[in-house]
Amino acid sequence: MKGVAADEDSPARGTRRALLAGARAAALAPALVLGASYVGFGSLVGAHELSLEFALFNTLTAWALPGQVVLVELYLAGSGVLAIVLAVGLANMRLAPMTVAMMPLVAAPGRPPWRLYASAFFVAVTCWAMTMAQAPNMARSDRLSWFIGCSLVLWGASLAGTVVGFYAAAELPAALTLALVFLNPVYFLLLFLQSTQGARDATRLVALLTGGALCVPAHFYSPEWSLLIAGLGGGTVAALYRVAMVRR
Repeated sequence: MKGVAADEDSPARGTRRALLAGARAAALAPALVLGASYVGFGSLVGAHELSLEFALFNTLTAWALPGQVVLVELYLAGSGVLAIVLAVGLANMRLAPMTVAMMPLVAAPGRPPWRLYASAFFVAVTCWAMTMAQAPNMARSDRLSWFIGCSLVLWGASLAGTVVGFYAAAELPAALTLALVFLNPVYFLLLFLQSTQGARDATRLVALLTGGALCVPAHFYSPEWSLLIAGLGGGTVAALYRVAMVRR
């Protein structure tokens, strides 16, 4: 990621051109990877003989793959509505700090706040990572439009992947379905590693590498809490690293 000051010298594209630029950025590899992940989700729903309407409504309204998988699994297990709501909320809690981090980056002076509130719905892992990497190189007035264009294409790819996976459920092995669902987090990790440049972004790299290294021992210690342990551990080490760099 380049310096945030780069937007001062970047010419504004205008709303329409920024939307199209964001759509083009998402239309190739990101859309294919996310669509493939949602093929796995659609297959999961179809394999358990739930309806296509259930799968599409889930993707339309939630659009956060881990939370959607949790919803399906708890629904199939016969859990109550309150338990499902709490579990899905916890699974998607990661989107809250992501939204808080991104909104000041895409906000433009003089724009109505409701545009930011409405666009917060589209904050998901892939489009968030792409926006955080690309937005500092754009004129501030173009950033939110670019994000929306990027998100709409990825949202559409997710819906298409859900439909394909639902109808292909009988043909896809269970192992392949799980592998497709796991594809998106791997791509997200690669996006972050690609955009890591300079001392500030080194903190992000430390968090990713430390959290990844902690996953295996944390899983053996407590499979139920391993992700939380790895995330807190990686974030804590990265924060300490950042403090040490600032002091230095």
